[in-house]
Amino acid sequence: MVYILLIQNLSASEVIATVDNANITQEEVDLFVKRQLPASNFNLLTPDQQKTIIDKLIDSKLFLEDAKKIKIDETEEFKEALKSLKEKLMLDLWMKKRVEEIKISDMEAKTYYLDNKDKFYRPTSVKVRHILLSTKQEAEDIIRELKYSKNNLREKFIELAKKKSTGPSAVNGGELNWFIKEQMVPEFSEAAFSLKKGTITKEPIKTQFGYHVIYLEDKKEQGLVPFEVVKPNIVKILRGMKFKEKLARLSKKLRKTATITVK
Repeated sequence: MVYILLIQNLSASEVIATVDNANITQEEVDLFVKRQLPASNFNLLTPDQQKTIIDKLIDSKLFLEDAKKIKIDETEEFKEALKSLKEKLMLDLWMKKRVEEIKISDMEAKTYYLDNKDKFYRPTSVKVRHILLSTKQEAEDIIRELKYSKNNLREKFIELAKKKSTGPSAVNGGELNWFIKEQMVPEFSEAAFSLKKGTITKEPIKTQFGYHVIYLEDKKEQGLVPFEVVKPNIVKILRGMKFKEKLARLSKKLRKTATITVK
């Protein structure tokens, strides 16, 4: 077995590793990272983390080659599993096609929106970055260093988060998903929601996880979410409702002409 490894910033279709005659493309790598670390991407990972990802994909290619050598695809177990997967895929694609055939007018979507306003009110939410540290002194040192980075505070914060943070979000520059006050521990939420956009906490924030330095990326005030923002979701909801009705009618129709025996 021979494999060649080339870790670079490549386009999605370009090959970054080969295992014998099998290629591993940037697209495969990106898809793997997306499944394992939804909030990250390959370019944000450290060189060691990137190598670990590539090694796992190389192992997968090697294991697949071995599976082919022992002719797993010729076993009855494989054939039965493949048949089951094909039938499930056919059914999934059939349902997707039938759902997409259902048309929802702007009037229908807007009527649903107006009749269900309570479903589209959002509480205040924030998006932050944070640096998690083990000691108060370390957090104070980070805050002190950030005070001298007024013109490029965000960039410096991301840099320090990647280097210093002990939390899992370090690879993303400390970035967390949008959250409302009740979703975080009280000490963290109080500090985050008190910040102005583009500023950091002036003192370390202690929680059961350690000491945090927090940077506020953005804030969304509470209120009714605009129709255009939620329209795609409303269309999905209405399609789902109509699809259930459509399935019930189709089932009734098909049962009339089918021979069904229940033992």
